Amino acid sequence: MKYNKRLLPAAALLALVGLSACSNNSTTAYTTWPAYGGGKDNIHYSSLQTIDTGNVAQLRPAWTYHTSDADTVHHSQIQCNPLMVDGVLYGTTPTTKLFAIDAATGQEKWVFNPNDTTQTTSTIRFILNNNRGVAYWGEGEDKRILYTAGSHLYAVNATTGKLIESFGSKGKVDLHHGLGRNVKDLYVTATSPGMVYKDLFILGSRVDEGAAAAPGHIRAFDVRSGAIRWIFHTIPQPGEAGFETWDDTTAYKHIGGANSWGGFSLDEQRGILFAPTGSASFDFYGGKRKGSNLFANCLLALDAATGQRKWHFQFIHHDVWDRDLPCPPALVTIKKDGKTIDAVAQLSKHGMVYVFDRETGMPVYPIEEKAIDTNTTLTGERIWPTQPIPAIPKPFVRQQFTVNDLNPYLPDSSKAKLQKALAGYRSGNMFMPPGLQTMVLLPGLDGGGEWGGPSYDPQTGYLYVNANEMPWLITMRENKLSKPAAENYGQAGKRLYDLHCMACHGGDRKGSGNNPTLLNIASRYKEPDILSLINSGRRMMPAFAHLNTEEKEAIVSYVTESRVRQQQAFKSQPQSIDSFLNLPYSMTGYYKFLSPEGHPAISPPWGTITAINLHTGEHVWKTTLGEYPELTAKGIPATGTENYGSSVVTAGGLLFIAAARDGKLRAFNKYSGKLLWEYALPAPGFATPSVYEVQGKQYIVIACGGGKLGTPSGDSYMAFALP
Repeated sequence: MKYNKRLLPAAALLALVGLSACSNNSTTAYTTWPAYGGGKDNIHYSSLQTIDTGNVAQLRPAWTYHTSDADTVHHSQIQCNPLMVDGVLYGTTPTTKLFAIDAATGQEKWVFNPNDTTQTTSTIRFILNNNRGVAYWGEGEDKRILYTAGSHLYAVNATTGKLIESFGSKGKVDLHHGLGRNVKDLYVTATSPGMVYKDLFILGSRVDEGAAAAPGHIRAFDVRSGAIRWIFHTIPQPGEAGFETWDDTTAYKHIGGANSWGGFSLDEQRGILFAPTGSASFDFYGGKRKGSNLFANCLLALDAATGQRKWHFQFIHHDVWDRDLPCPPALVTIKKDGKTIDAVAQLSKHGMVYVFDRETGMPVYPIEEKAIDTNTTLTGERIWPTQPIPAIPKPFVRQQFTVNDLNPYLPDSSKAKLQKALAGYRSGNMFMPPGLQTMVLLPGLDGGGEWGGPSYDPQTGYLYVNANEMPWLITMRENKLSKPAAENYGQAGKRLYDLHCMACHGGDRKGSGNNPTLLNIASRYKEPDILSLINSGRRMMPAFAHLNTEEKEAIVSYVTESRVRQQQAFKSQPQSIDSFLNLPYSMTGYYKFLSPEGHPAISPPWGTITAINLHTGEHVWKTTLGEYPELTAKGIPATGTENYGSSVVTAGGLLFIAAARDGKLRAFNKYSGKLLWEYALPAPGFATPSVYEVQGKQYIVIACGGGKLGTPSGDSYMAFALP
């Protein structure tokens, strides 16, 4: 067995003393849904079996709850995996309102609107970050829902829906506070829910992925008062372990990211919090953060009571490919070589499953540091020479793209265009350094594994992974960092747009990846509202409050094509150039490698589910997830589609999943992968279902929010049950 000894210090290899083994972190049956992912072990499992392989075809809609706030113009989404506690279902809406409904009938009990606590003169409400779930804490009559909307953590009475004003400042905590440096003008929110441990609420964050990013430190708040009880610095400070992995000793004062945006898992009996982290900023150029960059791209095992590190493993050293750890790990119990091992299984965006002993961090299956291509063309960059690759299990998606992988179902003219384009790209290696020449990145920027994470069946030891197989195109460009002696608003707006906005919205302003077009934006927004949006951010867009007023106005004049304003002389207060913010390179946009028809350039499958036996590391079965009806009508076999959200596995022999672009909820036989049932939802369910029992009846609930991948937005939660 090989592993990077530097990443597993001696202290991390000491076993905890006096703790007995536990199975999947639960002392009760999995019949409710009290936490994100079903339980604190995050295995997405239900022990219910009223609905099974023999009767699943009889499933019918039981109720539908409409939130009535879908934003169809701006492609709102619902990514929430709702909780079910004491017969009440708690979830969030497209505009991040919090609701409580009867879990058996869908009848509304209350709605909390965070916008009512926010002062704004804008006609647009900006508390629109995607929300994937909430957390519940209760002691006696004190029952609370803790969740994030915008840049605030809220504590809401679970019975009444009213703010608990003794928490934080009149019921909320500003997430900018307590990060150890001034980040008041930077983007800080949380898309995934935090974790409750005793009287602590532990929370990660979503921050900007550009240079102007806040640090992604992990904080534990007192669940009653909102006071910070501990903080773990994901970007180490002087005197802390990992500080030596940053060549620039001042990096911690400037570099952001390394944030745990995907959520946590908790071994409650052992008191161990498992926290996956993302890349350090900026995602695609690391010339200002040379070194391996701990604790970015790590799985951290922390003492949940104190925040002290027990062990860690880094999956990508010096990440320049945006290979965040995308989801919480699954806490599993497996049998290997005659031994029962309480383990933690972590998915990666680049298509791997890494399995570790929970207590020691030792790899259960071999992991080897393999040499990679370090030949970069970007000045100042220094690529780390090796990356850790597991020998077992094998990758669950393809990891390279060649001309032989081009989509065979395209017209000859489209194939010829793709072949010509591919001949001008760099491809064939998932660890090629980004450069000025376009490269094909596979697995793409959305995985591989994505934020939904896996499901795990303790009955069989099977891990179920739904994944994307979509190549993306990465192109870097040199930035013009010097400000001309004289320029007008149009010229300044173009310069600033290229530096701060182009990576997401493209050089042509048509949008890229999952980011919207800015063409004709003046017909959709008034200029003051665009300025407010630049200041506050929305969903995937970070805030740019660090720009001064003139700079933001220049960007607005450029994107709105305000000819009169663009001709005016640009006068801005001179600012010193911060070399950590104004980088010599940026990315031209988040572009998928698509055919002229809009389909993936790569051959199918494009969306898959893989069942992996964690007792042996072997793949058991694999099938496609989703289809394009227009291709199926032509006789093309089901291709699968990009998918977001995850599955739920049950003791009834079933695997339930929506997630796919085609908007269907499906049930598969968990042993064989055979499709047993499907239902066309009112909008795609880019979320993870919840499975629970109320008064002896089993329900499956899925958020139907749509909005992603160009699909219509929806506003409903649908529940299914047997007649």
